[in-house]
Amino acid sequence: MVPAVKKLPKKHKMLIAGLLAAMVGIALIPSEKATASRDHKDDALEVGKRYELPVKVEEQQEQITELSEEHTHSEEETDVVHFNYVDHKVRSGDSLALLFKRAGYSAQTLHSLVNTNAETRKLTKIHPGEVLSFASDEQGNLAQLKYVLSKTDTLYVTRKDDNHYETQITSKEIETREKTSGGKIRSSFWTAGISAGLTQRQIMNVANIFGWDVDFANDIREGDSFTLVYETHFVDGEEIGNGKIIAAEFINQGDTYTAIRHTNGEFYTPEGRSMKKAFLRAPVNFKYISSNFNPRRLHPVTKQVRPHRGIDYAAKVGTPVVAAGNGKVTKAGYNRLNGNYVFIEHGGQYTTKYLHLHKKHVKTGQRVKQGQKIGTVGATGRVTGPHLHYEFLVNGQHRNPKTVQLPKSLPLPKAELAKFKPLAEKMAVRLERKRELMLALNDK
Repeated sequence: MVPAVKKLPKKHKMLIAGLLAAMVGIALIPSEKATASRDHKDDALEVGKRYELPVKVEEQQEQITELSEEHTHSEEETDVVHFNYVDHKVRSGDSLALLFKRAGYSAQTLHSLVNTNAETRKLTKIHPGEVLSFASDEQGNLAQLKYVLSKTDTLYVTRKDDNHYETQITSKEIETREKTSGGKIRSSFWTAGISAGLTQRQIMNVANIFGWDVDFANDIREGDSFTLVYETHFVDGEEIGNGKIIAAEFINQGDTYTAIRHTNGEFYTPEGRSMKKAFLRAPVNFKYISSNFNPRRLHPVTKQVRPHRGIDYAAKVGTPVVAAGNGKVTKAGYNRLNGNYVFIEHGGQYTTKYLHLHKKHVKTGQRVKQGQKIGTVGATGRVTGPHLHYEFLVNGQHRNPKTVQLPKSLPLPKAELAKFKPLAEKMAVRLERKRELMLALNDK
């Protein structure tokens, strides 16, 4: 075909060249139909064919600039300053001024930092054994101070400009797990609780939970047992302490008492009755009582056993004595037999008496609440040593405070009981399993 074109007249050649140039120009014009679409097969791009996609230079430059700015902004946000700390342990007799001097910082720096806010002022109350961590900048100024407040919280004091600081407290996440424990009493409840891994606070909480049913000062016997389900707290996989008691069981002289914590924070029996009752079984905290295993304690003067007239609690002078229930003080006085004494009337039917007090903390006619301190153990009146003599009367007749039938506690409302029951059943099973496991281990 090329030789044939060469033979054509010059005008014809120019016309053909023009037509070819026009066709090439049309082919280069962008078309909206040249897009991939599943709905329009006729307009689909051909496989294997190369297409030009013209883009304006200005648009390309703008896109590059935007991407560059976003990348720079992202780098700024993730730019974290890492400090190199030097630790200084607080020694006996150290002050904050001594620590700062030892770390190489001026008194002016200390003054500015301490007076930043209430958090930094707490640094003046540091204790031996604690650690302050210092970090300096390139000029040798204090850049940041780190102080561990607790196993979960750390205080950071950071320099912002010339001798001005800001504080931040970071807290680690606490993981809560449930744990079971228990034990059998051989010498005292306190000793058994410690052996079971309980803290002193947990032991006291157990006594408080069952204090309306069990006289922990006089009623505990060898062979009694207890079981608990309680919270434990972990930080970074390390156990840092115990939390709330969730459920507990106490077996005292063959009687079983079970308490389950409800969502309102109060404890109830598995049937939904409150563990709190009108009267405490003992007006003296068991931790103050020296002897637990003397069911037939003699009166210190008459040397007679008088279990049905009252109970004697041998304790040191000054031991707190509390009201067994809500009521009104009908008498608060002194005579040569009773010494200092307090009588409390509870609703007309019940009366409690507290004799041989060292000091009285209430007056005649005063209203008192259950657990309120009404006096302290003493040795006034006809006694040979300090103790509290406690009596419980029903309609004027003396009753044994250990065994007297007390008014029943209030139950949960029906709606709350429906929520409580599933939890109570679950916890009762866990307590039973732990008790059975302890029995199996004791049998081996």
